[in-house]
Amino acid sequence: MLRFKSLGSGSSGNATVVETTGAPAFRLLIDCGLGLKHLLARLAQAGLQASDIHAVFITHEHGDHIGCARSFALRYRIPVWMSRGTHAAIGAPDFEGLLKTARDGEAIDLGGLQVTPFTVPHDAREPLQLTCTDGAAKLGILTDLGHATSHVLAHLQHCDALLLECNHDSELLAQSVYPAFLKKRVGGNYGHLSNAAAGDIARAVLHDGLKHLVAAHLSEQNNRPELAQEVLSGAVGFEKDDIVVAGALTGTPWLHA
Repeated sequence: MLRFKSLGSGSSGNATVVETTGAPAFRLLIDCGLGLKHLLARLAQAGLQASDIHAVFITHEHGDHIGCARSFALRYRIPVWMSRGTHAAIGAPDFEGLLKTARDGEAIDLGGLQVTPFTVPHDAREPLQLTCTDGAAKLGILTDLGHATSHVLAHLQHCDALLLECNHDSELLAQSVYPAFLKKRVGGNYGHLSNAAAGDIARAVLHDGLKHLVAAHLSEQNNRPELAQEVLSGAVGFEKDDIVVAGALTGTPWLHA
């Protein structure tokens, strides 16, 4: 079986643990967008410690995703996967042999967990999102993109669970105190998904086996949990309260894919 837990999701930091529940268990940390002290505390709240993490996958170089990745990896000797572009964008630091290269469409086998990265349109050097499977269940992780391409939608087919960016409500963004250039960036084709765009994605990949839909990366200024829940529930036919919202500080409970 496969289970997952967001440790926190938003502009202040993003991190998600994916775990196979067989024996032995394998745990992947997707993004380390927190300070090391905060990451360790969030892991402890999830019943884990650093030594329980077997690998790290970094989606792109923005600070709320890469965070303490290098210090975490070096201190605990954990391999880190990222694209060549992401590594270049952070200045190509030395990972002391722990760095692994992730590429679009090339599956990565990690001790009973298979991860497949795929490219997304976002204002980063070579951003990747990913799906994870243990062979029985499939989880899709999709945050930080401006719009869904056919390539993105193809990778998200047949997911049993989906953690999906719902960054902003378009009206709240338009009325916000953000300067015009930032509104344009956030709402653009290489920025972040609106609730409506997320709903369109959820509708496009909906199938009878979808168990969990998680709204992630909500803007504190330009969105509300109930707005994201309303749009996603309308898109897939779930009850509003069945849409889990990943909080910036609290993340989500453990969920089974």
